[in-house]
Amino acid sequence: MPSSTVRLFPVAPDQRVAAQSWFERPDRTPRKPRLASSVVLLRDSPRGTETYLAYRRGESPLGKVAFPGGSVEENDDAQGTWYGPAPSAWAKSMGISDARLARRHVVAAIRELFEETGILLAGPDESTLLESNRAPEWMAARTAIAAQDASFLELLGKRGLGLRTDLLRPLSNWHSPDFALRRFDTRYFAAVQPLGQDATLLEGKGVWAAWKPAGDVIAARDTPELGDEIGRPDTQGLTLGELVVPPVEITLEKLASARGCIAYLSSRRPATVYRPELVDIDGEPRLAVSPGGAAEGSSQHGR
Repeated sequence: MPSSTVRLFPVAPDQRVAAQSWFERPDRTPRKPRLASSVVLLRDSPRGTETYLAYRRGESPLGKVAFPGGSVEENDDAQGTWYGPAPSAWAKSMGISDARLARRHVVAAIRELFEETGILLAGPDESTLLESNRAPEWMAARTAIAAQDASFLELLGKRGLGLRTDLLRPLSNWHSPDFALRRFDTRYFAAVQPLGQDATLLEGKGVWAAWKPAGDVIAARDTPELGDEIGRPDTQGLTLGELVVPPVEITLEKLASARGCIAYLSSRRPATVYRPELVDIDGEPRLAVSPGGAAEGSSQHGR
């Protein structure tokens, strides 16, 4: 039985078979996790701090409903104009010593945010940001990058744009549970929706996404309200804990009590690491989760 300081979360329905198999053969070696980045996109509203949530097809290690994000890719190592803290400073703030690894995660975060929402944290200089992302050419660019037919950093270079890394804030590090068939070592970041830019689904790929007040989502977390709104066969009737991975629910809790986006981003926080443990509680699989110190171990995981 976990201690009272450890939080228990449900195992997602599509992962229960893998969890049961792990109980039966706990000596197995976990699959190697892929590096990933995810961005908590924020904006203020009369209903409180809102964040952009999206449905993900299949059995994503980021959850059935998640913040924008995905795998770190080889092209994220390419050269490109960089504004904001140096990769070494990013590494320090993320709790790791590998500046190259930190750079890859930051590039992936900005790229995945652009692919999945159209929000582009880039500009021609260190104090200017792209003013609008509504032109059809930007959707075409997102489609090409998502299909890996174009390089994100090369695309920015051709347009005279550099990454505005100063607009991101590091949040936490989540390791998928050992039993999962697909595992991520995910770095979570946060960013505010830029003025003049809209978040939209990627044409031909996105299914559902919406700005949701974090307070409302948390207030209804024990009901199927969100899953029923999405309306997919694998979301209907499920509670928040069955739709999202624990760091998403924990982040939503913190957003629900935040006094606006700026206050949330300005608050100092340690580089929290979450390494879930599979436990049996009265015959039901649960994820035991607690913050776990430095994130240095992440530097061991490559693609």
